[in-house]
Amino acid sequence: MLKTIRSLALMACLLPVSAQAGPPAPSRDSMSHSLQLTGLVKTPLILTVAELRQMAPASGGELAVTRQNGDQAETITSYQGVRLRDILDKAVLDAPGHNDVKKLAIIASATDGYAVVFSWGELYNSPAGDSVIVYVEKNGKPLDERDGEIALISAKDIRTGPRHVKWLNRIEVRKLAD
Repeated sequence: MLKTIRSLALMACLLPVSAQAGPPAPSRDSMSHSLQLTGLVKTPLILTVAELRQMAPASGGELAVTRQNGDQAETITSYQGVRLRDILDKAVLDAPGHNDVKKLAIIASATDGYAVVFSWGELYNSPAGDSVIVYVEKNGKPLDERDGEIALISAKDIRTGPRHVKWLNRIEVRKLAD
């Protein structure tokens, strides 16, 4: 377990500087029109907004998006999308060994290079996984250029902003250790 935590910390250090610093001001070039799922999955996927809307829905109510320092960035009154776990299940994780899933990191990235990391354990073996949502609708409306067409939120995080990925366009599954 400690080895996995160290690996996650190391991985966060290796992310591009832009991924650690946060996204730049939104632009039309930042729009995410589809979500690509790659890495250790049996079926790599490219999902459009329409395809995400056809999956089992997940939603949430009012949520304060708070920055790393605890300041509130925005309030979302509602959001609609799909659990990240359901998207991963659709692609089928490629972890044939009994303990292989415990070594997986799931990296969610945006068009601007911003990236966040989840462990298999928190998505599948913790109540937090129920609230990691890839969403396409916010406050009753489809997402616009401020968020991209696809975004992600980890609603059970104490500070929701650091793992709020606007302009989400890629999920990658990686094995951290052998």
